[in-house]
Amino acid sequence: MPTWQSGVKAQRGVALIEVLIAFLILGVGLIGFSALQVRAVKAMQSSLQRSDAAILASSILESMRANKAAAIDPSLPYNLATRTCTAPSGSSTLAQADLVAWFGALQTALGNVTSTCADITCTDSNSTTPGICTINIYWDDSRALGGSSTQSVQLVGRL
Repeated sequence: MPTWQSGVKAQRGVALIEVLIAFLILGVGLIGFSALQVRAVKAMQSSLQRSDAAILASSILESMRANKAAAIDPSLPYNLATRTCTAPSGSSTLAQADLVAWFGALQTALGNVTSTCADITCTDSNSTTPGICTINIYWDDSRALGGSSTQSVQLVGRL
């Protein structure tokens, strides 16, 4: 029997073990990659919600600038002094229509209707600095990586 044939018999089955170990290493790597991908998607979703909240706060401030008289009148609906999770009823005035549309956009962009809330306060025309508005938006971000159930964004602007 030639010497090259005896060497082949001695290595029988080694290639199969090497292939199985390679598949095991590949499998562990793919599981790790998929876990990393899930974390990245959660972080991206949280970042998107923060950006949406900032954009929506700016949006209602611009609507208030277009209707400044209503915004600095504390009796009109732009001023939501307490945390409100639903739009004020009715849309007979421009301010009410703005808030109804804005709350709809908030709940579409930030999710859960019961935990997506906002408050808006503006200094009135009798103040020494009229038209300073503070807009707070609150939402639940607990699904995100390390997210909190009480996320918030605050925008302070002048009309």
